[in-house]
This record gives sequence, structure tokens and C-alpha cells, in this order.
Amino acid sequence: MNAVELIRKKRDKKSLTEDEIKFLISGFTKKKIPDYQFSSFLMAAYLNGLNSRETAWLTKAMLYSGSVVNLDSIRGKKVDKHSTGGVGDKTSLILAPIVAAAGVNVPMISGRGLGHTGGTLDKLEAIPGFKTNVNLTKYKNVLKSCSAVLAGQTKEVAPADKIIYALRDVTATVESIPLITASIMSKKLAEGIDGLVLDVKTGSGAFMKKYDDSLALADSLTHTAKAFKKKVITLITDMNQPLGNYIGNWLEVYESIKVLQGEKLGDLVELSLNLSSAMIFLGGKAGTIKEGIEMSKEIVASGKAFDKFLEIVQLQGGNVDLIKHPEKYPKSKIHEKIIADKSGYLQSTDNYQIGMASLELGAGRLTMADKIDPKAGIIFYPKIGERIKKGSVLAEIFTDKKDKVDLVKKKLLSAITLSNQPTTSVKLIKTTLTV
Repeated sequence: MNAVELIRKKRDKKSLTEDEIKFLISGFTKKKIPDYQFSSFLMAAYLNGLNSRETAWLTKAMLYSGSVVNLDSIRGKKVDKHSTGGVGDKTSLILAPIVAAAGVNVPMISGRGLGHTGGTLDKLEAIPGFKTNVNLTKYKNVLKSCSAVLAGQTKEVAPADKIIYALRDVTATVESIPLITASIMSKKLAEGIDGLVLDVKTGSGAFMKKYDDSLALADSLTHTAKAFKKKVITLITDMNQPLGNYIGNWLEVYESIKVLQGEKLGDLVELSLNLSSAMIFLGGKAGTIKEGIEMSKEIVASGKAFDKFLEIVQLQGGNVDLIKHPEKYPKSKIHEKIIADKSGYLQSTDNYQIGMASLELGAGRLTMADKIDPKAGIIFYPKIGERIKKGSVLAEIFTDKKDKVDLVKKKLLSAITLSNQPTTSVKLIKTTLTV
């Protein structure tokens, strides 16, 4: 085998064998195949696709490019959740303590913000002292101590994914369903899990904006999990408006605290309960999804979920006092309200622009060199279908960047479409797929 022959084969729309895919991944990981050749393979795969077998083989090759975590020493089922990313999506911070308190282990390896979407690691690191960069020994110890760990990808876990993703990011090959599938599943399977719950987003604030594309990705992820004999439940959920109301790293931690204390309702709570119940079901602690939802509600109401979150924060070095007393967190220099200049029903939001507005305030990275301001962000109040009155507060913004305030106000106002006629609310959970 050589790289040129295999690039030509995929260029000519022919299927690769398992050994051929393994050769390409191993060669690139070991720097025997240069970037320019592997870029050609990625583009050929992007343009001509990979079939389900090729996708499973690619996932396997990336999975075994590093260590697969052995969690056999930890009793009980291990179940994780993965979201394809969105605006205001902080469900990981909510469901991990709920599921752990239900007696299911949650070994969660998360990522950073990408584009207009926030990353779980950035949110956790808004908690002073919280360490997401832990080695495998620490990872296992935290999991064994409290049944949950929230960490970043280690050097040992699926190293091929890290270097391949960096190349995809600069070669316009990110939006490929087989490549996305292999990237997600190689990391998740490397955690040593028994089951996985997937939250595939669709809408203006998602990477997959069309429902059909989201369904295709959900199918690909679900069938790849099946190829590795893993139990999986996949939800396709709406991302046409922010999830919850708070956007920005500490703001999302704050909203998560309020949910865990039982003080908030709405779409964020609905989705968190559905995801946590699916995880509890896969972990064998509930006989049905409905039973899992009732268990999740009880765990929150009893205070066990919030106590578990405090335990996770403490074990990973975070400042527990700020979780108990979030009002002590440092404040942004600028806090302004955005007022509705007319009345109407909220027909739609450009959720991508809302996400980009939060980045302008400092809540994310516009360039790799940018430093995140954990205080920065937006509270966005209205939901699609609600009536907005002239003079009411649409949003609040928090930033230290005075020069960005006017720009963000314009972005947020232009992201809202009002109608004189009543409009329907959004269906949060579009589809559920199970294996």
C-alpha cells in the first residue's frame, strides 16, 4: 500500500478496505504520511463520502491510535452524553451530577468552544481552580470517588482525532458526516463506556442547520455505535434559539446552578431531564425513559444533584464557595439592557448571530490567540412564540469591551424577527432514535 494509490482510489469513488484505512491513519499519526497527502484523502472523502463500513473502520483506526481507557476497576455501568454543540447548551453541567447521583458512572471527555458554539471545558474553567486537564490516573480517581468526571481529551486518548481535526479545520473538510462521526465516536468509545446518549442539534444555531442533515448525522452516529456493540439513544433537538436564557461561560455555570437547585424551568430543564433519563435508563437504574425522568426530578428536588455537583467541583480543584454563593463572582465592567422598540410575537431568531454576539463580548474565541473572558455574555429572555411588548427587556449584555457594545446591540436586534400574528412555539425534541 501507498498513500497515492489510496487517495486515487477514494478520488475515483471506490471503497477502501479496513487495512487501507488503518494504513492511512497510522501513517499520518506517525508522520510517515505528510499533511498534503492526508489533506487530499480528506477532501476525497469529503466529496465522495464513506460508506457505513468505511466510517466504522475509520472510527476504529482513530480509536486505537491511542489508549482505550479501562474502567473495569470501577463498579457499575458507564454512560456518557455528547452534544453536537449549540448556543447556551450547558446540559453537561446539569445532567452529569443528576446521573451520577442516580448511581450511573459518567466518564465525560468534553471539548472547547468551536465557532459560535460554547465548549463545556471553557464553562467549567470559568469556575476558579477547576482543572479539566487531568491525566488518566486522576480521571479514574475522580470517577471512582464521585461517579462523575468532567475532563478534556488527554494525549493518550484518540490522538489521531486531534491532529486530523486540526487539518480538517484548515482544509474546508469539517462538514462531512463520516468524518464528524469518526471524530466524535473515536473519543467517546475511548472512554471505556457501556452506553452513550447523543444530542444532535438542528437549526440556525447548529452546525447542521437542515433537519435532513441532522437526521443523516444521527443515523451515522447511531449505526457506528451499533457496530461497536454499544447501547445508544440519539435525540435530534432544536437549536433555532438559545437553550435556556444564559449565554457565556460563567453565566451558563450560574444557570446550571439554578437548575440543579430546582429554581428554573423551561427548555433547558426539559432537555436536561430527557438526556439524564436516557443515561439513567442505559445505566440500568431505570426500567423506562419515563421512570428515568421521574428519578431525575426527584434527585434535583432532594438536593442530591446540587450536592453531587459540589463534590465534582471540589474533587477537580474548583472553588466550591463560588458555587454556593455565585453572587460573589467578579462582575463585568459593562452591563447594559437591550429594550424592544416595538411589540409583536417572536417569529424566529438567528441563533448563529446570537452566538457570534457573545463571542464579540469576549465569551469565546474569534481567533486562536483570543483569551476568553469568563464573565462576558448575554442573558436572552424571549422564546419563539412569545409576545414581546414595546419597552420590555429583550436581553442583557455583560462585557469589559466598551467598543463592542453598539455592535452587539445591533446584532441582537437584527437577530430577532417579530410578527403581528401569533406564532407557534418550537418543538424542542424532534426525533428519538434508539439501538
